[in-house]
Amino acid sequence: MKLLAPATAPALDLVDIYGLPINIGRTGRRTLLSFFRDAACPFCNFRVYELTHHHQSLSSLGLDIVAVFGSSQAEVLRFVARHPRPFRVAADPVGQSHARYGIERSLLRKLKAIVTRVPTLLRGLRIVGLAGLNTNNLMPADFLIDEDGRIVETWYGSDAGDRIPLERVELFLARGLIARAAKTPVPTAESTPVARRASA
Repeated sequence: MKLLAPATAPALDLVDIYGLPINIGRTGRRTLLSFFRDAACPFCNFRVYELTHHHQSLSSLGLDIVAVFGSSQAEVLRFVARHPRPFRVAADPVGQSHARYGIERSLLRKLKAIVTRVPTLLRGLRIVGLAGLNTNNLMPADFLIDEDGRIVETWYGSDAGDRIPLERVELFLARGLIARAAKTPVPTAESTPVARRASA
């Protein structure tokens, strides 16, 4: 069943490709939790390329990225992690985490992406080669999760290449920065060291 915001993000019983446990939320930072289809999926690999390219600017705004693939660890290492990734990557070959977050399977929507997203498909195939033509039927999904582990926005892909726009991720981060600024007390003249010395 699909998750709706606002809701508490379900815990993940996952480790990343280096064996470190993955904790979602409650880290003091915002999280983009992205569920990917297959490690050889051309659409997925092009998105990983985009996230890698934008990671530094997104991270500086307080974002952690977690990418979960419906493939074995060996496949993730072969296709996704053959180049170092600046964010956490996990393998979920049995789809337990995908199921917990309501990720669906659809052959029809997979074929729709192949027909309607040809430029992205070709870019992705340049990354993974012909292995990208033999992938599973999981659909992608993205979840924006706040510092307290609450889902703020869900994005279930309408086809195999449909991802949350990065502009929405940036808006999510901007709202977080505004909220944090509103909670930060503004120093008064009396509380500054210069004011205290002058009055002494």
